[in-house]
Amino acid sequence: MKTYHLPVILCFVSKVTILTPATVANLGPGFDCLGLALDISLRVEVEESQGLHISYQGEGEVPLNQNNLIYRALVLAYRRLGKTLPGVKIHCQNDIPLARGLGSSAAAAASGLLAANHLLGEPLGGDELLELGAELEGHADNMAAALFGGCQIVIQDRGRLAHSPVKLPRGLKAVLFIPDFEMPTLKSRALLSPQVSREDAVYNLGRVAMLVAALAQGKLELLTLATQDRLHQPARTKLFQAMPVIFKAASEAGALGVCLAGGGSSILALTKVNTSAIAQAMEKMAKAEGVSGRTLITQPNTWGAHRPQE
Repeated sequence: MKTYHLPVILCFVSKVTILTPATVANLGPGFDCLGLALDISLRVEVEESQGLHISYQGEGEVPLNQNNLIYRALVLAYRRLGKTLPGVKIHCQNDIPLARGLGSSAAAAASGLLAANHLLGEPLGGDELLELGAELEGHADNMAAALFGGCQIVIQDRGRLAHSPVKLPRGLKAVLFIPDFEMPTLKSRALLSPQVSREDAVYNLGRVAMLVAALAQGKLELLTLATQDRLHQPARTKLFQAMPVIFKAASEAGALGVCLAGGGSSILALTKVNTSAIAQAMEKMAKAEGVSGRTLITQPNTWGAHRPQE
């Protein structure tokens, strides 16, 4: 366990635990507007204390000082309400892989915001938390799914965010291939063209509509077409050249729909059956292409960030 201590003066007593899910932004063709929560979690305990103390266990490494995203979210929420954050003790248990397109940053920001909201007596509603989270983390589709769970549509209108859930069919499973290499969001997004053709825009618009309808109506046979994309995945193959053949391997093993998770590098396959076969097929193809990694079988999450019952 890694621990950091920063001397500060204030001291008081209150404690909260927040559990927040991993998320997949850019779901299929839903670039920057469609996110899905997964049943992989970040558990954060925040206790009002003397000074700043941060401890961390789990996937990867994170800053253990004022640059920590959970701490920054706490500060942001307090400042927005005209308050000063006193000293806090933060402990994290994180099962979400970092820099792999699974919303680890959104989970951290959401956890800090919810913790602050509880410590301040719940003055902020869900929409206000979404606005703050998107301001801090930068990806509203990840943030909406992290806060509210399930599949979420989020759009921006005149500087404000609007969101709506998408009904998910029962029994839907998620199979992830998680490469050992990172695809940092800024580097991955820098590959994208600032302009798209009308043909590509229509291609994605139709598939976003079909994806929402397929999920809401349980017509999962449509997911193969509905998870296709032309706006971001083709450009990102420059960083992950084996992506298309891993997609194909998952589909041939029975996946209903396959897409890049967020900005990468994880690959998401949606299915109801054959989870082990799909995981093995993706891992085998990746190995053949010289890509090391691991697989994880999980499912959509519908609860979003919340305080678990102890």
